Amino acid sequence: MKRSGPLGDVSRETYDRLEIFAALLLRWNRTVNLIARSDEALLWPRHIEDSLQLVPLMTPAPERAVDLGSGAGFPGLIVSIATSIPFDIIEADRRKAAFLREAIRVTGAPARVHAGRIEATLLPPAPLVTARALAPLPKLLRLAEPLLARNGVCLFLKGNTVEGELTTAAAEWHMKVERLASRTAPGASILRITELTRAPRTA
Repeated sequence: MKRSGPLGDVSRETYDRLEIFAALLLRWNRTVNLIARSDEALLWPRHIEDSLQLVPLMTPAPERAVDLGSGAGFPGLIVSIATSIPFDIIEADRRKAAFLREAIRVTGAPARVHAGRIEATLLPPAPLVTARALAPLPKLLRLAEPLLARNGVCLFLKGNTVEGELTTAAAEWHMKVERLASRTAPGASILRITELTRAPRTA
């Protein structure tokens, strides 16, 4: 059985696991600031469905992925629940990391939490790196590059400042960028970045 939504069909099993995640998040949000209280009623469209936009862009499906600055699990844990792709989830906030570990336990997602700063997290490079609303693109690419495998892909959910961020990042990086309009947030974009290399320094 499948549930039809704005992003296509979701299997009943996946939907049930996402419902478990959502219920847990709302319980924890009473004591841990995972999302804004004003966002609770919009949890599905603003956070879960927003994250699920990455799923059809993951072709071919990677054997593993790294999610940067996951917060309450967006997008990495949501994508791991939906696809069963193993994710290494990096989150510096210890209370959010505790929530993520419990969410992984109750949903059975194949993910691991690394509680610490991204710069200090040592992991094998992965074929996919994801992030959502974490940092301006130039900084985000500096964080992602050490964790991205050769010929890997970055999928970043970005807001309406992306045009200026792309211009600034072009001074430091060479990359191929596919920019797709978000289906859940007007003015927002999804960046699919490949062929990432540092630009040569000029004298």
